[in-house]
Amino acid sequence: MSVPYETAAYESAQSPESPEEHLERLLGRALNSFELPDETIGTLDCALAYDSSLHSAHHSAGLHRETYRHTWLLADGSAVTLWELVHNTGANGHLEHELYADEEELRAATARLPLPPDAPDFELPVVVQMSPVPEPGHAYVPDDSADHARRLLRRAENPDRPDAELATLLLGSAFAHEITQAFGRPNRAGQAGLCFSLYEHAFLLRDGRELSLWEVEHTATPDGRHMCEVYASEDAAREAMERRAATLG
Repeated sequence: MSVPYETAAYESAQSPESPEEHLERLLGRALNSFELPDETIGTLDCALAYDSSLHSAHHSAGLHRETYRHTWLLADGSAVTLWELVHNTGANGHLEHELYADEEELRAATARLPLPPDAPDFELPVVVQMSPVPEPGHAYVPDDSADHARRLLRRAENPDRPDAELATLLLGSAFAHEITQAFGRPNRAGQAGLCFSLYEHAFLLRDGRELSLWEVEHTATPDGRHMCEVYASEDAAREAMERRAATLG
């Protein structure tokens, strides 16, 4: 069946964009976005991925409406759906967009449109295929993770600590993290009587990416005091441990 439709809006939804950008675009064009529950919109701040699909359409005598199903995958594995109603039945004939968090509200809004009851209608099966999202390798805990990253970078004393670009990414996007100790020690640490500890600070970002900082705590200092160094990779952290151990070994 050929469906006459102004495709620009829907094709735009298929272009690559983050879950936050997609939500912002939907809210920006919806006439009733202020009516959506704040709680529902708030949960989408942590969305990892989204999927949009045409759900149904209704056409008659130059008037038409389409409904779209927009679903976001959240960090806890749950999903949130918003229903978009797109139609040209207003007084000026322009394309209008409405958003609903409840499918019953969508049906009620659809029934109010001035479309004849015998207009051709079709409905597509709801099959949502999310873009693959790698399962996190860490047991992340949602917390003030950006502040944790800030404090970690602040106490790092090594001049080759992570650069400003990486720091900005963490401070603006991290919303959950996990700290684990990585074992293994420099070969010379025992000979020198030095103390080394290596920790991985793993962060989950809002776009679904995982990023780790590696913290080295040691006493390989001239006066034996504890020192903190932070690196962007485990290899760099372990190489630094070896250098420190060799220097005072």
